[in-house]
Amino acid sequence: MLLNFRVRNFRSVRDSAALSFVASADTSLRSSHCMATGLKSLPWATRGAAVYGANASGKSNLIFGLVTMSNLVRHSTALSEAQFAECYTPFLLDKHTSSEPTEFEINVVISGVRYEYGFSFNAQRISSEWLTVYRTGKGQNWFERSWNGSTHTERWASFSTHLTGPRETWRKATRPQALFLTTAAQLNSEQLKPLFDWFTEKLLVVNTGMPGLGNITLQRLDDVDFKERALDLLRAADIHIADIKVERRAGHQLNFSIEAGKPPTVLTQQGEIPQITFGHRVEGGDTVYFDQRYESLGTQMLFGCIGPLLDALENGKILVLDDIDSYLHPMVTRFIVGLFHDPAMSKGSAQLWITTHDTSLLDTDVMRRDQFWFVDKNAGQASVLVPLTDFSPRKNEALERGYLRGRYGGVPFISSLRSQ
Repeated sequence: MLLNFRVRNFRSVRDSAALSFVASADTSLRSSHCMATGLKSLPWATRGAAVYGANASGKSNLIFGLVTMSNLVRHSTALSEAQFAECYTPFLLDKHTSSEPTEFEINVVISGVRYEYGFSFNAQRISSEWLTVYRTGKGQNWFERSWNGSTHTERWASFSTHLTGPRETWRKATRPQALFLTTAAQLNSEQLKPLFDWFTEKLLVVNTGMPGLGNITLQRLDDVDFKERALDLLRAADIHIADIKVERRAGHQLNFSIEAGKPPTVLTQQGEIPQITFGHRVEGGDTVYFDQRYESLGTQMLFGCIGPLLDALENGKILVLDDIDSYLHPMVTRFIVGLFHDPAMSKGSAQLWITTHDTSLLDTDVMRRDQFWFVDKNAGQASVLVPLTDFSPRKNEALERGYLRGRYGGVPFISSLRSQ
């Protein structure tokens, strides 16, 4: 499970910003909206977080930061120097930060063990990297490295005796642009593999406006049980689809390539193209099938999200949905959020991180007060992330009205247009 993610000097984020899933002492909705961590110091974590903010406030940049961190963890040993340099996108509206390192840090609990892992980097190299592991109350500093720009030397702290294996071999194999975590995990460090695998297997990031959204759902439709669960979910959201068919026909196939630090690229090649049709049952008659082009954008988006949704719920993953309310009715958005708070649906440590403009979610019957966050731009045009709890709202406070009135920030300030 994710406890918190921190980012500094990345895109519109200049100063350190941290999104936390650590639950407050509030006992409201704890049995459904929180899960036990097994840690004495941080006993409860929330199952979700909703981030609000005006357009261009930086909500998506927090997610891009997590994606960049994940890409570097998974691929740093394979990136060329040019590819690595493209991952570095600091805050450019400040002469000091424009050349300082970007920094990421994450806190996760895996099988009852807390990992506090982070690194910083610039366009040339990894500037620092560290890992502290909490098996008990006291942290164990398994490894730490830092680059001295004045002397052009890298300093490695002594490895913890708790980290076993050929540590010096892993250290010598770690290139300036590569992470020690990636290098050691790929050289068969069994102790570091759980943390590495969290990035590869437990993190799902979905941009609802991205082409190819439905690929994960399509890949699983041959599974009869999955197809039935997908249909159940659509029906529960009041979308009357009786069946889904997929036929593969020859045609030009679009492949979307995503590399760390690069915008998505689209490649075309001859291949089999999936043709999706949705069946609607005629009252007292047969099922009539429609090409997906005739379905609403909301139906298509929800269909595309079903694969990641069920994967996260069934396998205890964290699902990150950017702009969850695109094309969806607010009640459907509530329905998706509610799945992660339903003990019958949400297995293990499933969590949901969303960005949204849907103010109807600002309801303490839907989410706890410690699950709401707001992003705003300060005078220096830098994104600032603030939790709702910083404003000490009352239990019965009308959060939606307070937000729209600008009490918590994260709203655009609309000015009059000058007449010509």
